Amino acid sequence: MERLRMIDPQDWDPVLKNAVHPEERTDLENGLMRFFAHRPELALGLGAFSGALKRNRKLPERLMELMRLRIAFHNQCRSCMAIRYTDAVNDGLTEDLVCSLEKPYEAPGLTDAERAAIRFGELLASNHLSIDDSVYAELHKHFTDGEIVEIGMYASLCVGLGRWAATLHMVEELPDAFQQAEVGYGAITPWGNDAVIVR
Repeated sequence: MERLRMIDPQDWDPVLKNAVHPEERTDLENGLMRFFAHRPELALGLGAFSGALKRNRKLPERLMELMRLRIAFHNQCRSCMAIRYTDAVNDGLTEDLVCSLEKPYEAPGLTDAERAAIRFGELLASNHLSIDDSVYAELHKHFTDGEIVEIGMYASLCVGLGRWAATLHMVEELPDAFQQAEVGYGAITPWGNDAVIVR
């Protein structure tokens, strides 16, 4: 059963097409926008928000990508786990680092700042009410208030959209390991599988 109909980019509202330029992107890169195209005005708003988070980023791409991938694991969003962003790869993200996310608090290749951000994102995705003074104290050792806001906003976007994306089960363009029928917490991981690098 089709959970929600994807709209082919050629059928998108012209305003959305002009903003996103889907013809310059792969199906995987057009991703959720194929669903969001049902409400182009909302899709544009979400695009503006996520674009602002990207364009105005102060924190390292590698750090944010590691946090995003750990959140993706908790969300079990297959497309989120399969993607690696070029900016993060150019900033030093390697598959060895991604594999370290299996046990991030024991991994020697991660910085203390990365561990603090990963922990915050992980807790936001798995047990948000356990985020207490000690979690914020650890963040404050490495980040300014503004940087913590950046971490929180990006993590919130990843948790919310990633969970919804997981329910849509958008796996057609993903490497084989991410298309497996098995579903459940921890069934798929971002480490130990082929990944796709996108813009």
